[in-house]
Amino acid sequence: MLNNVLQGIWGLSAIGLIVLVLLHSPKGDGLGGIGGQAQLFTSAKSAETTLNRTTWVLTAIFMGLTVILSAGWLAS
Repeated sequence: MLNNVLQGIWGLSAIGLIVLVLLHSPKGDGLGGIGGQAQLFTSAKSAETTLNRTTWVLTAIFMGLTVILSAGWLAS
C-alpha cells in the first residue's frame, strides 16, 4: 500500500518536473509566456525565484523517492 502511494507521488513529481523545466525561460519567454503566465506574479524576479524553488523541491522529492523505491527499503 505505502509502496503504491510513494510510486504515485514519484510519478506526479516526475510530471511536475517536466512541466517546470519547460516553463523556465533563461533568455526568452519560453513556454511561460503562453497564456499570460508571467502575470501571475508581481514581478519577473519573484516569478523566477518561485519557479526555481519549486523546481528544486520537486527535484529533491523525485530523487529521494527514486533512491527509496529502487533500493527496495520498503516491503512490497
